[in-house]
Amino acid sequence: MNFTNSVSVSVETTCESQIQEIQYDGTEIYQPPPTLSETLAKCAAKIDFSKTSLDDLKKEEKITAEECDKDTALFQPSLWPWDSVRNKLNDALTEICVLADVLSIAKDKRYLVLDPVPEEQEETKAIVQVYSRKKALGQAAQILLSGAERLRNSHTEQRNRNVADFHIELLRLRQNWRLKKVGNSIIGDLSYRTAGSKFGMSGTFEVTKAEEIVDEEPSTSLSALTGSGNNNGLLNPSPKNSSALRVIVPAELQGVAYFKVITQKDQEDLCTATVNLIGHGPNITQQGYGVWQKTIEDAQNVLFCKELFSQLAREAIQLQAPIPHVVVSNQIRATLLPGIQLIISLCHSTTIDNSQPTPINDHDHDHVLEHSLHQLLREVHHKNSHHPFPHPASGPLGPSKKRMLAGPLAADRQTVLDMTKTQTILEQIIAQAQHIFMRKRTQYVLDTLARDVKDPQIVSHWNGMSKPTMSCVKINIVTHGYDTIYRTSLMIHVHERSLKVICRDGRVMYLSYEPQELRDLILCQINSHQISCLINLARCMAWPVISNSNHLGIGKVEPLGNASSCLLASPNSDRMIAVQIRCTQSQMDIKVYIARSPRHDFFPSPLVPEKFWENLGGHFKEVRFDKIEGKSFLNKIEFLMASLNSNNAS
Repeated sequence: MNFTNSVSVSVETTCESQIQEIQYDGTEIYQPPPTLSETLAKCAAKIDFSKTSLDDLKKEEKITAEECDKDTALFQPSLWPWDSVRNKLNDALTEICVLADVLSIAKDKRYLVLDPVPEEQEETKAIVQVYSRKKALGQAAQILLSGAERLRNSHTEQRNRNVADFHIELLRLRQNWRLKKVGNSIIGDLSYRTAGSKFGMSGTFEVTKAEEIVDEEPSTSLSALTGSGNNNGLLNPSPKNSSALRVIVPAELQGVAYFKVITQKDQEDLCTATVNLIGHGPNITQQGYGVWQKTIEDAQNVLFCKELFSQLAREAIQLQAPIPHVVVSNQIRATLLPGIQLIISLCHSTTIDNSQPTPINDHDHDHVLEHSLHQLLREVHHKNSHHPFPHPASGPLGPSKKRMLAGPLAADRQTVLDMTKTQTILEQIIAQAQHIFMRKRTQYVLDTLARDVKDPQIVSHWNGMSKPTMSCVKINIVTHGYDTIYRTSLMIHVHERSLKVICRDGRVMYLSYEPQELRDLILCQINSHQISCLINLARCMAWPVISNSNHLGIGKVEPLGNASSCLLASPNSDRMIAVQIRCTQSQMDIKVYIARSPRHDFFPSPLVPEKFWENLGGHFKEVRFDKIEGKSFLNKIEFLMASLNSNNAS
């Protein structure tokens, strides 16, 4: 052989370890070879026990069956009857011991370690992961950009156009009003039937798109109605009030309705008030709602007024009043007091001229009457929808809750009778009107007396918390500068047709609706107050009170009440003062007399020879009381007492 041309060949063994990482400088980092336990676990994980052949299983079953036959053949029954039980308990004990050994081995980890079989991880390339993540991020960015573009276009469209979106307006409309879809139309309901109303007038309205009715003429179709507040629902071409909705209300609910209440006496209006059930709260049209809100509110106001007037007219006809009520057209006439009538009129205007002033004035608006009307009609609605148990659908109507509690609460007969009495809306309105009129009469009488009578002063305190048909006023009669000596107090309860007066001493007097009776009572109280103050002042000045009377029976007949008198003596009993007070229509007639003791004109006579008879006192002389200095009656009397005491001392 020729070895001159031989080439040296290097033979290297195959790399048993896999390459884990190749660095930038070309250095290869190998993965360490697996241990024997890892190799065994890897080989055991590759075994598929589910692929065992059926033939092997059948052979194993035959072998086990043959062994069982041999065992049964060799088995001999035991003579002990509990042998089978013992064998089963032994087998169970063996299994429990084996289970305990397995648990101890698995728990202590001193004999055996249970490791999960690792699965083969698929080899993934880093460039593939980077590409997949880049593609996912690109798709997410594209979705965000497309959404932002749509939002930008939507804001641009809303900024450029004047008409609001139809669906947004419809959503706002549904927040405040009941709507339903009937066919291709949207129908709304503004009635009070869900609250318990049984009024038969329809309260439905229709909602359409603005583009469908812009080109139509408002005079030929009711669909040209819109929600402008100034022109009462007619089409408003102003771009500021443009809306995507158009509300169509029935013809009988268009316009503005309100009540006009007049208290009349002999064709002369004593009191006039208007009741507009809307328009005096916050303007909801300016709070982000569409211009259709005003139209629906006006229509609901008209429906409410018509339902209320229908209820009042029905009750006026059914009531059996001493003076029958009269219902003519849209007007109800009821008698409050003799010669005084209450007139309730329903005013409904379908067209309003902007050049004319509005018929509703805030000064004439009666908020109290408006609240009463709302409350009374809501009470009727509540009674229509809330029946006492058991419900009429399942049984007859039962007693009310108050009547059911009358037994446990031990109510008397009068209380039970009051429970059975109910008043209609018209009766309650008439009672409130009578009370208002009586209260104004009482205020007028008290103010007139306080203005005319300067001495003493009349101070009235009206209670701010009162009932709709009863008010309370406390009257204090005091003399300026002498209010700590004495004051006269009385309480007056003003009802519908009468007055209840409670005096300081506990006496209770009932007066009618005539104002003269109250005037006479106050003047008599003033008369009694002056005498009581004079007695207390005399005690402070050490002047004994010889006699006093609130009902003097001598002299001429008084035009009002009775005359009062008081007789005082000086501390030395050498002077006497006699005071007489009579009531007149506008002021107090006061007369003062004085007498001196001993008498200077006493001369002994055969009939009266003793000298001591001159201490009886002389004739009373009238004092020009108006010439005495002093601001009030008590001030003048005090000066007179002081002067008489000083003259006696000198």
